[in-house]
Parts: sequence; structure tokens; C-alpha cells
Amino acid sequence: LCNCSSVGSASVAECNRTTGQCRCLPGYVGLRCESCAHGFYPEQGTHLCQPCACSPSGSSSAQCDHSGKCQCKVGVTGLKCDWCSEGYYRFNETTCEPCQCNNHSQTCNSSTGTCLNCQENTEGNHCELCKEGFYRSAHPAHACHRCPCSIVASTGTCRIQPGEATPRCDRCRTGYTGLNCNQCDKGYYNSDSICVRCKCNGNVDPARSPGVCRPESGECIGCLYHTAGFHCERCEEGYARDPEGTNCTRKEATLGPEPREFTTSAPNATKATTFSTAVLNSTLSPTTLQTIFPISSSDNSTSAFADVSWTQFNIIILTVIIIVVVLLMGFVGAVYMYREYQNRKLNAPFWTIELKEDNISFSSYHDSIPNADVSGLLEDDGNEVAPNGQLTLTTPMHNYKA
Repeated sequence: LCNCSSVGSASVAECNRTTGQCRCLPGYVGLRCESCAHGFYPEQGTHLCQPCACSPSGSSSAQCDHSGKCQCKVGVTGLKCDWCSEGYYRFNETTCEPCQCNNHSQTCNSSTGTCLNCQENTEGNHCELCKEGFYRSAHPAHACHRCPCSIVASTGTCRIQPGEATPRCDRCRTGYTGLNCNQCDKGYYNSDSICVRCKCNGNVDPARSPGVCRPESGECIGCLYHTAGFHCERCEEGYARDPEGTNCTRKEATLGPEPREFTTSAPNATKATTFSTAVLNSTLSPTTLQTIFPISSSDNSTSAFADVSWTQFNIIILTVIIIVVVLLMGFVGAVYMYREYQNRKLNAPFWTIELKEDNISFSSYHDSIPNADVSGLLEDDGNEVAPNGQLTLTTPMHNYKA
């Protein structure tokens, strides 16, 4: 009996009459076609011979194992060795080429070779560039370090110029300068680690001074156009704003009114008190007042007179004048009342009474009434005035002459 394989032979009962070799189907070998041929493997479960189908470019042999996996070349992977393994790309007729990523990545695109997942702050098709904000240093070689450039003061990018050992920021933002953009530019000052434009109200000239303002405080330097102040915001001493409020012009001295004379007198007084006062005009300039009232000054101190505004100064002067006038008027009134009292005392009549044994004598004297009429001094009905000027007192019991 031929006894050929019912799976691997063309016919169970047909074989060579001399050798007994059965006629095998493709993929089968053996006397009875019971085994898989080279390049085939028995499929698990059915025992049918399946072709290995190994890639001739990626496999080292056409034979595969019982699971159908081919023997791949270096850099090639897959069940049939038909694609590149990790770290290789460009599957060709011979093998896969290794990825060119400068040791900063282990994977690349299997078709183009573009590196994937670049490490150590690198980027590019082959991880040959540093990321934005980093620069490549020579120590260690090809290592990328972060740029010492703030994104607030610069673009954040930098590079090492030929012949230099330290990086330099590519471009500083407005208001910053220096190799690392860590200094304030001309016309700016440092305010809480941020460069802010100097505020000098347009009263400085950057070309005439080293800086518009002090870089640490912002105080304006070299105020022009007769201005002064921390921000050149006011006019310097002796100058004032023009009517438009734009320019500082020199103040002009204004003469005050003529001195006024006040005179007070009392009745019967022999003396009169006179005083004069001059009112200071508020429009007098500080320079004019400086001439009238010299004030000593030093480099390290300012006179207290300059600290008082001119309006307050004039109010103080007028207040002092009013107080002096009131005191003087009170003094003059007191003198007048005293003299009136003396006059009344001197003009009062004086009487002299002379007592005798038999009569009472009255006589009168007044400095301003030498011929006084004494007829009305006594209101008794019995009184009589004798022709010789004597006053006679008549009573029912006595008769007195004066």
C-alpha cells in the first residue's frame, strides 16, 4: 500500500511502484509527504505546512521556527523580518541603518530617520540643536545648558560668540542692556528688578548728561529749562510757571503800596504817638525778599525762612502789625483816661471852713472859676449874701457870718 499522507500528498493511493514515494503537495516532503519542506512550518492545531515567508533582505535564513518567526539580521525585527528595530531606520535590500541622533535619542522614524524624543534639552532631526533658551557648551561636549537670560529682559535665547567662553543674550528688550540683559538702559532705572522709564517731564537732555536719571532711584539728573525736583516737575527758586503752565520764567519784583501813617492823640495831651508800617506785597519774588532780608545758607542745610510760603509769611507780618496797632491804641486810651481823671481832680472846688468863737467863716477857691457864685451852695431860706461878699447864716437862734 502507498499509505500517502492525506494532507501532504496529491493522492492517498498513488505512489511510485518501485520506491513507494508519494506525490507531495508544495510545502511537504517525505516518503509519504508527512513533513514540512524547508521554508515551511507546521501550523499549530491543524498541522498544515505554512510558508515562513521570511524577508530575504531582513532575514538571515528562509527557515523559521515552529511559530513561524524568521531569523532576522541585526537592526531588523518583526515576525517575517520585514521592518527595522528600535534605533534603526530605512529598511533596504541589505539591512536597516542605525539612527543618527548624537546619542540624545534611541528612536527615530523608521522611514525618514528623524529622531524622536530628543533628550538633554536638544532638538532637530538628529538632536543636533539645543532647545530655545539653551546653548551648547564645550564642557562637557555637546551638552546644552540654560541661557542666563531672563524672558522679561530679553528674548530668552543666547549663544557663545567665537573666541568667548560665556554666552551672550541674542536680543535685549526695550529698557535693558548688557551681555545678559541684566542692566537698565540709558533713560531707565531699576524699580523692583524691573527697568522703568525715567519720569523727568521732558526737562532733561540725554545727550548732555551721563544718564537721564539715577539707575538705582530714578531721580532725574541735570534738570533743564529752570526746573528742579525729583522728577524735574517744578520751577527752581526765582522762577514760576507761565500762564500756559508749560515753561518756567523768571519772577519779576512787584513794589508794595506806599507806607501808611496812623496817628492817635488824646485831649489835652501834649504828645502824640505816631507809627508807620509797610505792607509786604505777596507778589514779591524770593530773590527780592532775599535782598531785603538776607538769609545765610549752606550746602547741607536750607534756611527755615525758605520753608515758609510767601503767603504765610505775609499773613504773619500782617498779624504782627495788627497786634501792635491794637496794643498801641490801648496804651493811648489808657493815657487819655488818666489825663481826664487828673483834669477833673484839679477842677473840683475846694472849701475852707474857719471856726471862731462867735461865727463860722466859709471861703471857696476854684482854679478855673475865680469869681464863683456861692449863693447857691447853701439852700437855707435864711441865708443871705452881704455886700462885702460874706455869707450870713441866719437861724432862729443864731446868726453866723461867713
